[in-house]
Amino acid sequence: MAKTLSFAVLHSGVAFTIGWLFTGSWLVGGALALVEPACNTVVFHFHEKVWRRIEQRRARTHDVVVVA
Repeated sequence: MAKTLSFAVLHSGVAFTIGWLFTGSWLVGGALALVEPACNTVVFHFHEKVWRRIEQRRARTHDVVVVA
């Protein structure tokens, strides 16, 4: 859990810094620090679901025995 929290802090810090550097606005940096990691979390959830399906399909095709 500590690793996850440290990554979340790091991710938010990067999002804030990039937003602030590009715009010069603390408000934009703060908004990005809140919104971007939240959106990435949702996208990651669906990314994992897709990869789980791909891995299941691969496992099924490897389980098939080909008889010649």
